Amino acid sequence: MSNSSSITQFLLLLFTDTQELQLLHFWLFLGIYLAALLGNGLIITTIAWVQHLHTPMYFFLLNLALLDLGSISTSLPKSMANSLWNTRDISYMGCAAQLFCFVFFISAELYLLTVMSYDRYVAICKPLYYGTLLGSRACVHMAAAAWATGFLNALLHTANTFSLPLCKGNALGQFFCEIPQILKLSCSHSYLREIGLLVICILAAFGCFVFIVVSYVQILRAVLRIPSEQGRHKTFSTCLPHLAVVSLFISTGMFAYLKPLSISSPSVNLTMAILYSVVPPVVNPLIYSMRNQELKDALWKLMTAFLLKI
Repeated sequence: MSNSSSITQFLLLLFTDTQELQLLHFWLFLGIYLAALLGNGLIITTIAWVQHLHTPMYFFLLNLALLDLGSISTSLPKSMANSLWNTRDISYMGCAAQLFCFVFFISAELYLLTVMSYDRYVAICKPLYYGTLLGSRACVHMAAAAWATGFLNALLHTANTFSLPLCKGNALGQFFCEIPQILKLSCSHSYLREIGLLVICILAAFGCFVFIVVSYVQILRAVLRIPSEQGRHKTFSTCLPHLAVVSLFISTGMFAYLKPLSISSPSVNLTMAILYSVVPPVVNPLIYSMRNQELKDALWKLMTAFLLKI
């Protein structure tokens, strides 16, 4: 038995005890991580350098790419290093920092996705008011609010979680420091305080999800009235994949944090964590770049200009 004052490190979940399979896990996660870095990095660079992409939609997309890079860089590298060096440990302060950063990035991403759905709703359903409702100052304020809300959320959760007395060992059943796994180590009823905070945050996330769904329902109704088949196809190809990724991100995240203990198992926990922490940062660049001709054209011109200079 131990308490939180005597814990100097936590033990993260290893995918396997076999060294060869650990190396396979390392190379798999490395490929995923590099794909996320490349995809999001190209989006950030293209939007930052190409002047005609300095519009509200691409401004929010740039912020989303930054958050995706932050979230996947928080969870994967430590797990990769542990697999490569055949170890499980993460320091107490390192775990606290990882939890803070992860909650910060995914919370801010949720609120930013809500803002992005509002941006698309105004652009498609109320185009005459787009310049008024989504001016440059309004966009900066909304993005800043998403980042600030994520920071406050992370601060509250981290302070609350790591103030709990821990007496059930230091082994976490996840490949990164996740709140539910740390709560399992608590031996005090004070953990109910953190659960209450989690429930409030989940309700807020559900509210964001309802807002996003309602926005897209209004968008789809407006799209069906577009006489041009090309216009309908362009809007559907952008909005539906966005809604699909948002649904995957929110539903798996809510399930991971609210699932009953009766269906909790290492395989379920691992699957849910990968679906809400690893898949969106990799898939988002594909959705927003491969299905956006304007962004693809700008990226191609930027790459061509770069190659010509070389």
